[in-house]
Amino acid sequence: MIALLISVFGSAAILIAVTTPSVTDVPFYKDRMNLLSWIDESGTVHPIKTGEEWNRRRQHILAGMQEVMGPLPDLAAKTVSLDIQILEVEDLPTVIRKKISYQLGKGARIPAWLLVPKNVSGRVPAMLCLHGTSGGRGRTAGVGADYPRYTLELAERGYVTIAPDYTLLGDNQTDPESLGYVSGTMMGIWSHIRAVDLLETLPEVDPERIGCIGLSLGGHNSLFVGAFDERLKVIVTSSGFDSFHDYMDGDPTGWCQKRYMPRIETVYHKDPAKIPFDFPEVLAAIAPRAIYIHAPQSDSNFKVASVQRCETAAKKVFQLLNASEKLVAKYPPGGHGFPPEARLESYQFVDAILGHIPRVD
Repeated sequence: MIALLISVFGSAAILIAVTTPSVTDVPFYKDRMNLLSWIDESGTVHPIKTGEEWNRRRQHILAGMQEVMGPLPDLAAKTVSLDIQILEVEDLPTVIRKKISYQLGKGARIPAWLLVPKNVSGRVPAMLCLHGTSGGRGRTAGVGADYPRYTLELAERGYVTIAPDYTLLGDNQTDPESLGYVSGTMMGIWSHIRAVDLLETLPEVDPERIGCIGLSLGGHNSLFVGAFDERLKVIVTSSGFDSFHDYMDGDPTGWCQKRYMPRIETVYHKDPAKIPFDFPEVLAAIAPRAIYIHAPQSDSNFKVASVQRCETAAKKVFQLLNASEKLVAKYPPGGHGFPPEARLESYQFVDAILGHIPRVD
């Protein structure tokens, strides 16, 4: 099945083609740490030795994600303008910070903060910046109470940045079910894809140099959107994941909220062994594009040993695709969070991947 996803703004259109098997075609993989095999329609297991063979497994991963999250929207028959609205404009020392909203679909608007460096010369890279549970309403962009301000810091570094509020958090209180989404996660993925569409409309942005960064809730959402949107060339995930088998000692209740994936409870009965995807697969689905993992050793949400197992499993796919250097993981001391020194290291990785020389104002 090929889903043709069309986003239209003004007279321009972007077409994203995602090829995924139908739900009934998706084989079940018991060992999701073993990524170098794929299963055909008859149930026969085949080793993966080439990129073409890996793509078979990758399509199964994307289809498995959609079994849990619901289908990625197909807008081929109902294109909707982004209809960008500017609500506030602030003139900061080196950056223009705008509070905006854009249309997700009929009946839904996504609030966001858009930051553009001053005195931009030519086209510059851009970053989609995804917040944690308490980081909405522009906190990553420097608005309000203190919070890791990667949206603002990257803009000061010379990136155009956008920080949308996530499903049912901040000022984004539209119920995903009211729009036909199976999960808040899929509504989030689509709102983030639309934010990338928005970035590509801006004359300051180089559409070939766009990445994504996120902390905690934003850390796993950066991986989710990265798996589906190949325009994102680099993903930074901080304190964002471990295997479903290890999360809270195998109790995925936290993932069952409306803003996440209710099917984990209603269909898979909170049994990690039944969930048809896991995070080593999500990491691998992004290969050979770049991923930077920041996973603190004493994270109370996600077990560092589990993150390491996920990284080790995904690394084999990056090696297969001759991209070993594109998967980098750091496991520093500390708890759940994204401290300044860790953010700086991630920015330097992003600079290198996107070929950006940071501004010094």
